Amino acid sequence: MTLPRIVSRDEWRAAREALLVKEEVVTRARDALNAERRELPVVAVDEEYVFEGGDGKATLLDLFEGRRLLVVHHFMFAPEWDEGCPGCSEFLDRVGHLAHLWARDASFAVVSRAPYTRILPFKARMGWTVPWYSSYGNDFNRDFLVTSENAGEAVERSGVSCFLRDRDQVFHTYSAYGRGLDGLGSPAGFLDLMPLGPAEDSESVRHHDAYDD
Repeated sequence: MTLPRIVSRDEWRAAREALLVKEEVVTRARDALNAERRELPVVAVDEEYVFEGGDGKATLLDLFEGRRLLVVHHFMFAPEWDEGCPGCSEFLDRVGHLAHLWARDASFAVVSRAPYTRILPFKARMGWTVPWYSSYGNDFNRDFLVTSENAGEAVERSGVSCFLRDRDQVFHTYSAYGRGLDGLGSPAGFLDLMPLGPAEDSESVRHHDAYDD
């Protein structure tokens, strides 16, 4: 292995400060982009999708669990597969305790095309406790552009979609795919995709067992 260039502490500090200037430009640009994302228009979701989960049948509205916001991870798991996508699995491993999202009126759910009977043993094997639903038999994956057809074959890709609930009406607010998921996984990262404002500052963060119910 070839090491990076070795320099003195003073040279390192100068190089670090020069890079910091560029990093701050990227941070300001990211903040501006997040603000612009929050201003995106929304579209009503009128399709009655029916999913299969741990408690049986569920609608898209049920996935909110009574909260205002919802993040769906489109996990690549085709009906004929015996296990889920390794890349999607690595992504899901990044997702921490959901209490930090719940405290900000946001829910998180995983959706895959595989039947729930295939999802359940894989979920148990990986030790995940997040809500996971099967979209087997409905058009959810195709409608949100994570399953497409190529020469008669179904093609899967990973993604994240965000939704807003106003009473019983659900709105689609944002989706990202592939490299658009880079850096996501933390509550702050997910909340930056949402339409109701930026992630709250660090003073509002508590231990995950210390939020109000």
